[in-house]
Amino acid sequence: MIWKVDLHVHTRYSGDCLTRLPALVAACRRKGLSKIAITDHNTIAGALAAQELAPDLIIVGQEIDTTQGELIAYFLREGVPKDLTPQEAVACLREQGAVISVPHPFESLRPSALARGALLEIIDQVDALEVFNARCLLQRDNRQAREWADRYGKLATAGSDAHTLWELGRGYVELPPFDGPEEFLQSLAQGKVGGRPNGLWVHFPSTIAKPLRRLGWL
Repeated sequence: MIWKVDLHVHTRYSGDCLTRLPALVAACRRKGLSKIAITDHNTIAGALAAQELAPDLIIVGQEIDTTQGELIAYFLREGVPKDLTPQEAVACLREQGAVISVPHPFESLRPSALARGALLEIIDQVDALEVFNARCLLQRDNRQAREWADRYGKLATAGSDAHTLWELGRGYVELPPFDGPEEFLQSLAQGKVGGRPNGLWVHFPSTIAKPLRRLGWL
């Protein structure tokens, strides 16, 4: 048996996403996803709530804003506060046995990408690099992430970075079944990355979600 796993998904618990949890779970079932990691910005509240709805489907994750860009982590028991240094965030994650990756590490059009110098400082402390992000507009950025994963002997993660239901499963890893972080790492070592890049339009819903939520329209 091989699972199809999307390792980068957002919900309405992220400030730039409107996706509600029941609709998310239903869409994952329709699309044949075996598991997804909910990686909302700076919170695990949505992931925990979704796990109550579908414990077989959800990996509790978080996308974390550090002082030098974003980290992403899986199998969290507690959320990690934003605005820590990358080293401080890694230490918090290691304390709870989380699996640590770096999302879209060379995304040249996304200011939130981890700074290259900061990545070099922690490269030996992370488990993986995200080598395919379906929202990356320039595929050379994904290719460079793959090159660095190979160069530094890091595992490869991939995800849709979905902020809409349509995007779910546009980036994924096919890998053997796993249960918990240790088995996940072993399984990821056998994983096969797949997916298709999205166009520019997918950034529009997440862009308009921010002002709508600030205005209290939703």
